[in-house]
Amino acid sequence: MRILIVGCGDVGLRAARLLRGRARLYALSHSPGRFAELRAAGITPIPGDLDDRPSLKRLSGLADAILHFAPPPGDGETDPRTRRLLAALTRRGRSPSPLGPPPTLVYISTSGVYGDCAGATVAETRPVRPRNARAKRRVAAERTLRAWGRHGRRPVILRAPGIYAAERMPADRVRKGLPAIVAEDDAHTNHIHAEDLARLALAALFRGKPNRIYHAVDDSGLKMGDWFDVVADHLGLPRPPRLSREEVMAAVTPAMASFLGESRRLANRRSKGELRFRLRYPTVREGLAGPAGFS
Repeated sequence: MRILIVGCGDVGLRAARLLRGRARLYALSHSPGRFAELRAAGITPIPGDLDDRPSLKRLSGLADAILHFAPPPGDGETDPRTRRLLAALTRRGRSPSPLGPPPTLVYISTSGVYGDCAGATVAETRPVRPRNARAKRRVAAERTLRAWGRHGRRPVILRAPGIYAAERMPADRVRKGLPAIVAEDDAHTNHIHAEDLARLALAALFRGKPNRIYHAVDDSGLKMGDWFDVVADHLGLPRPPRLSREEVMAAVTPAMASFLGESRRLANRRSKGELRFRLRYPTVREGLAGPAGFS
Protein backbone atom coordinates (compact mmCIF):
# COMPACT_ATOMS: atom_id res chain seq x y z
CA MET A 1 0.00 0.00 0.00
CA ARG A 2 1.20 3.48 -0.86
CA ILE A 3 0.27 6.32 1.50
CA LEU A 4 0.80 10.04 0.93
CA ILE A 5 0.97 12.32 3.97
CA VAL A 6 0.03 15.93 3.30
CA GLY A 7 0.96 18.17 6.21
CA CYS A 8 3.59 15.90 7.78
CA GLY A 9 4.17 17.67 11.08
CA ASP A 10 4.06 16.13 14.54
CA VAL A 11 0.92 14.03 14.02
CA GLY A 12 2.01 13.03 10.51
CA LEU A 13 5.39 11.81 11.76
CA ARG A 14 3.67 9.85 14.52
CA ALA A 15 1.41 8.21 11.94
CA ALA A 16 4.43 7.44 9.74
CA ARG A 17 6.17 5.79 12.68
CA LEU A 18 3.15 3.53 13.20
CA LEU A 19 2.99 2.69 9.49
CA ARG A 20 6.68 2.06 8.93
CA GLY A 21 7.19 -1.39 7.40
CA ARG A 22 3.48 -1.72 6.60
CA ALA A 23 3.24 0.71 3.69
CA ARG A 24 5.32 2.73 1.28
CA LEU A 25 5.23 6.27 2.62
CA TYR A 26 5.42 9.61 0.82
CA ALA A 27 5.08 13.15 2.18
CA LEU A 28 4.38 16.35 0.30
CA SER A 29 6.80 19.05 1.43
CA HIS A 30 7.65 22.52 0.19
CA SER A 31 10.75 22.70 2.40
CA PRO A 32 13.92 20.97 1.11
CA GLY A 33 15.38 21.48 4.57
CA ARG A 34 13.01 18.80 5.88
CA PHE A 35 13.82 16.15 3.30
CA ALA A 36 16.54 14.51 5.41
CA GLU A 37 14.20 14.34 8.43
CA LEU A 38 11.49 12.74 6.33
CA ARG A 39 13.87 10.18 4.82
CA ALA A 40 15.14 9.28 8.29
CA ALA A 41 11.51 8.53 9.23
CA GLY A 42 11.19 6.15 6.28
CA ILE A 43 9.28 8.65 4.13
CA THR A 44 10.02 9.62 0.54
CA PRO A 45 9.68 13.41 0.22
CA ILE A 46 7.69 14.74 -2.72
CA PRO A 47 8.49 18.39 -3.51
CA GLY A 48 5.33 20.45 -3.76
CA ASP A 49 3.33 23.29 -2.23
CA LEU A 50 -0.44 23.40 -1.74
CA ASP A 51 -0.30 27.10 -2.57
CA ASP A 52 1.33 26.37 -5.95
CA ARG A 53 -0.91 24.29 -8.20
CA PRO A 54 1.75 23.37 -10.86
CA SER A 55 4.01 21.93 -8.16
CA LEU A 56 1.38 19.26 -7.36
CA LYS A 57 1.39 17.56 -10.75
CA ARG A 58 3.27 14.48 -9.43
CA LEU A 59 0.48 13.54 -7.03
CA SER A 60 -1.95 11.97 -9.49
CA GLY A 61 -1.82 8.19 -9.16
CA LEU A 62 1.00 8.35 -6.63
CA ALA A 63 -0.78 6.81 -3.65
CA ASP A 64 -3.67 4.54 -2.73
CA ALA A 65 -4.50 6.55 0.39
CA ILE A 66 -3.91 10.08 1.64
CA LEU A 67 -3.55 11.42 5.17
CA HIS A 68 -4.51 15.08 4.76
CA PHE A 69 -3.31 16.93 7.85
CA ALA A 70 -2.50 20.29 6.23
CA PRO A 71 -4.36 23.34 7.57
CA PRO A 72 -6.17 25.86 5.37
CA PRO A 73 -4.58 29.25 4.67
CA GLY A 74 -4.52 31.76 7.51
CA ASP A 75 -7.18 34.07 6.06
CA GLY A 76 -10.42 33.99 4.12
CA GLU A 77 -13.40 31.68 4.61
CA THR A 78 -12.53 28.94 2.10
CA ASP A 79 -9.76 26.35 1.73
CA PRO A 80 -8.17 26.56 -1.72
CA ARG A 81 -5.41 24.21 -0.55
CA THR A 82 -7.80 21.29 -0.23
CA ARG A 83 -9.33 22.12 -3.60
CA ARG A 84 -5.88 22.14 -5.23
CA LEU A 85 -4.94 18.87 -3.55
CA LEU A 86 -8.07 17.07 -4.75
CA ALA A 87 -7.68 18.49 -8.26
CA ALA A 88 -4.09 17.21 -8.37
CA LEU A 89 -5.06 13.77 -7.07
CA THR A 90 -7.69 13.36 -9.77
CA ARG A 91 -5.83 15.08 -12.60
CA ARG A 92 -6.28 13.38 -15.95
CA GLY A 93 -3.38 12.15 -18.01
CA ARG A 94 -1.97 9.64 -15.55
CA SER A 95 -3.37 6.20 -14.82
CA PRO A 96 -4.87 5.54 -11.39
CA SER A 97 -3.28 3.29 -8.81
CA PRO A 98 -2.87 -0.30 -10.11
CA LEU A 99 -4.05 -1.69 -6.76
CA GLY A 100 -7.66 -1.11 -7.72
CA PRO A 101 -9.76 0.59 -5.03
CA PRO A 102 -10.53 4.31 -5.30
CA PRO A 103 -8.42 6.63 -3.12
CA THR A 104 -9.12 6.80 0.58
CA LEU A 105 -8.46 10.15 2.26
CA VAL A 106 -8.45 10.92 5.99
CA TYR A 107 -8.75 14.60 6.87
CA ILE A 108 -8.19 16.18 10.29
CA SER A 109 -10.68 19.00 10.74
CA THR A 110 -11.58 20.87 13.93
CA SER A 111 -14.36 20.73 16.50
CA GLY A 112 -14.62 24.50 16.08
CA VAL A 113 -17.02 23.89 13.20
CA TYR A 114 -19.83 23.52 15.78
CA GLY A 115 -19.38 26.98 17.26
CA ASP A 116 -20.70 27.58 20.76
CA CYS A 117 -22.95 24.79 22.04
CA ALA A 118 -23.48 26.21 25.55
CA GLY A 119 -21.84 23.16 27.13
CA ALA A 120 -24.11 20.63 25.43
CA THR A 121 -22.93 17.14 24.51
CA VAL A 122 -22.30 17.10 20.77
CA ALA A 123 -22.65 14.14 18.39
CA GLU A 124 -21.35 14.07 14.83
CA THR A 125 -24.88 14.63 13.51
CA ARG A 126 -25.13 18.12 15.01
CA PRO A 127 -25.30 20.84 12.32
CA VAL A 128 -22.21 22.99 12.00
CA ARG A 129 -22.41 26.65 13.05
CA PRO A 130 -18.91 28.12 12.72
CA ARG A 131 -18.51 31.50 14.41
CA ASN A 132 -15.10 32.58 13.13
CA ALA A 133 -13.18 32.54 9.85
CA ARG A 134 -10.83 29.78 11.02
CA ALA A 135 -13.76 27.40 11.59
CA LYS A 136 -15.48 28.50 8.37
CA ARG A 137 -12.37 27.52 6.41
CA ARG A 138 -12.59 24.03 7.92
CA VAL A 139 -16.27 23.74 7.05
CA ALA A 140 -15.41 24.71 3.48
CA ALA A 141 -12.71 22.01 3.37
CA GLU A 142 -15.11 19.38 4.72
CA ARG A 143 -17.75 20.25 2.12
CA THR A 144 -15.19 20.09 -0.67
CA LEU A 145 -14.07 16.66 0.53
CA ARG A 146 -17.58 15.29 0.88
CA ALA A 147 -18.46 16.44 -2.64
CA TRP A 148 -15.30 14.71 -3.89
CA GLY A 149 -16.43 11.58 -2.07
CA ARG A 150 -19.66 11.34 -4.03
CA HIS A 151 -17.73 9.98 -6.99
CA GLY A 152 -16.77 6.58 -5.62
CA ARG A 153 -13.97 7.80 -3.36
CA ARG A 154 -13.69 7.40 0.41
CA PRO A 155 -13.02 10.58 2.38
CA VAL A 156 -13.18 10.23 6.18
CA ILE A 157 -13.24 13.32 8.40
CA LEU A 158 -11.92 13.53 11.96
CA ARG A 159 -13.05 16.54 13.96
CA ALA A 160 -10.31 17.15 16.52
CA PRO A 161 -10.31 19.56 19.49
CA GLY A 162 -7.22 20.69 21.42
CA ILE A 163 -4.26 18.49 20.49
CA TYR A 164 -1.66 18.09 23.22
CA ALA A 165 1.55 16.20 24.00
CA ALA A 166 4.58 16.58 26.25
CA GLU A 167 5.83 19.57 24.25
CA ARG A 168 2.40 20.76 23.16
CA MET A 169 0.53 22.30 26.06
CA PRO A 170 -0.06 25.81 27.49
CA ALA A 171 3.06 25.71 29.66
CA ASP A 172 4.01 29.37 29.13
CA ARG A 173 0.55 30.53 30.08
CA VAL A 174 0.66 28.58 33.31
CA ARG A 175 4.20 29.72 34.12
CA LYS A 176 3.08 33.34 33.76
CA GLY A 177 0.27 32.73 36.25
CA LEU A 178 -2.40 34.03 33.88
CA PRO A 179 -5.89 33.69 35.36
CA ALA A 180 -8.57 31.18 34.43
CA ILE A 181 -12.33 31.61 34.66
CA VAL A 182 -14.21 30.61 37.80
CA ALA A 183 -15.69 27.13 37.41
CA GLU A 184 -19.35 28.13 37.29
CA ASP A 185 -18.77 30.46 34.30
CA ASP A 186 -16.07 28.42 32.53
CA ALA A 187 -16.32 26.77 29.10
CA HIS A 188 -16.24 23.03 28.53
CA THR A 189 -13.27 21.98 26.42
CA ASN A 190 -12.05 18.80 24.74
CA HIS A 191 -8.66 17.20 24.10
CA ILE A 192 -6.82 14.44 22.29
CA HIS A 193 -3.21 13.33 22.73
CA ALA A 194 -1.20 13.69 19.51
CA GLU A 195 -0.33 9.99 19.61
CA ASP A 196 -3.97 8.97 19.94
CA LEU A 197 -4.87 11.30 17.09
CA ALA A 198 -2.29 9.62 14.85
CA ARG A 199 -3.60 6.19 15.87
CA LEU A 200 -7.19 7.26 15.26
CA ALA A 201 -6.28 8.56 11.80
CA LEU A 202 -4.99 5.09 10.93
CA ALA A 203 -8.11 3.46 12.35
CA ALA A 204 -10.14 5.77 10.10
CA LEU A 205 -7.88 4.94 7.17
CA PHE A 206 -8.57 1.22 7.42
CA ARG A 207 -12.05 1.12 9.01
CA GLY A 208 -13.74 4.46 8.37
CA LYS A 209 -16.94 4.55 6.35
CA PRO A 210 -17.07 6.69 3.20
CA ASN A 211 -17.97 10.34 3.77
CA ARG A 212 -18.23 9.68 7.50
CA ILE A 213 -17.39 12.09 10.32
CA TYR A 214 -15.81 10.95 13.60
CA HIS A 215 -14.89 12.87 16.73
CA ALA A 216 -11.23 12.59 17.69
CA VAL A 217 -11.55 13.24 21.41
CA ASP A 218 -10.60 11.58 24.68
CA ASP A 219 -12.71 10.99 27.78
CA SER A 220 -11.42 13.93 29.88
CA GLY A 221 -14.53 16.14 29.83
CA LEU A 222 -12.79 19.10 31.45
CA LYS A 223 -13.52 22.78 31.64
CA MET A 224 -10.77 25.10 30.41
CA GLY A 225 -9.59 26.14 33.87
CA ASP A 226 -9.41 22.50 34.95
CA TRP A 227 -7.12 21.84 31.96
CA PHE A 228 -4.82 24.65 33.08
CA ASP A 229 -4.83 23.10 36.58
CA VAL A 230 -3.74 19.74 35.15
CA VAL A 231 -0.88 21.40 33.28
CA ALA A 232 0.17 23.31 36.43
CA ASP A 233 0.13 20.09 38.48
CA HIS A 234 2.18 18.33 35.81
CA LEU A 235 4.80 21.10 35.82
CA GLY A 236 4.84 21.43 39.61
CA LEU A 237 3.60 25.02 39.45
CA PRO A 238 0.84 26.85 41.33
CA ARG A 239 -2.57 26.52 39.78
CA PRO A 240 -3.78 29.66 37.95
CA PRO A 241 -5.93 32.09 39.93
CA ARG A 242 -9.62 32.17 39.06
CA LEU A 243 -11.40 35.37 38.06
CA SER A 244 -14.78 36.24 36.62
CA ARG A 245 -15.42 35.59 32.94
CA GLU A 246 -15.57 39.33 32.23
CA GLU A 247 -12.16 39.97 33.83
CA VAL A 248 -10.46 37.10 31.99
CA MET A 249 -12.02 37.83 28.59
CA ALA A 250 -10.90 41.46 28.81
CA ALA A 251 -7.28 40.42 29.27
CA VAL A 252 -6.74 37.55 26.79
CA THR A 253 -5.78 37.52 23.12
CA PRO A 254 -8.53 37.36 20.47
CA ALA A 255 -7.55 33.75 19.70
CA MET A 256 -7.90 32.70 23.36
CA ALA A 257 -11.13 34.67 23.66
CA SER A 258 -12.49 32.63 20.75
CA PHE A 259 -11.69 29.37 22.56
CA LEU A 260 -13.11 30.60 25.86
CA GLY A 261 -16.27 31.78 24.13
CA GLU A 262 -17.23 28.33 22.86
CA SER A 263 -18.35 25.56 25.19
CA ARG A 264 -19.14 22.01 24.07
CA ARG A 265 -18.56 18.38 25.04
CA LEU A 266 -17.77 16.06 22.17
CA ALA A 267 -19.12 12.51 22.23
CA ASN A 268 -16.70 9.80 21.05
CA ARG A 269 -19.10 6.86 20.90
CA ARG A 270 -18.93 6.62 17.10
CA SER A 271 -15.12 6.39 16.91
CA LYS A 272 -15.04 3.81 19.70
CA GLY A 273 -17.81 1.76 18.13
CA GLU A 274 -17.43 1.94 14.36
CA LEU A 275 -13.63 2.27 14.33
CA ARG A 276 -13.13 -0.06 17.33
CA PHE A 277 -10.73 2.55 18.68
CA ARG A 278 -9.29 2.35 22.17
CA LEU A 279 -7.57 5.38 23.60
CA ARG A 280 -4.03 4.96 24.87
CA TYR A 281 -4.48 8.14 26.91
CA PRO A 282 -8.15 8.35 27.97
CA THR A 283 -7.56 11.55 29.99
CA VAL A 284 -5.13 14.45 29.88
CA ARG A 285 -3.69 13.45 33.24
CA GLU A 286 -2.75 10.06 31.84
CA GLY A 287 -1.45 11.67 28.66
CA LEU A 288 0.88 14.05 30.46
CA ALA A 289 2.02 11.33 32.86
CA GLY A 290 2.89 9.00 29.99
CA PRO A 291 6.22 8.79 28.15
CA ALA A 292 7.20 12.00 26.39
CA GLY A 293 7.73 12.69 22.71
CA PHE A 294 6.72 9.94 20.27
CA SER A 295 5.41 7.59 22.98
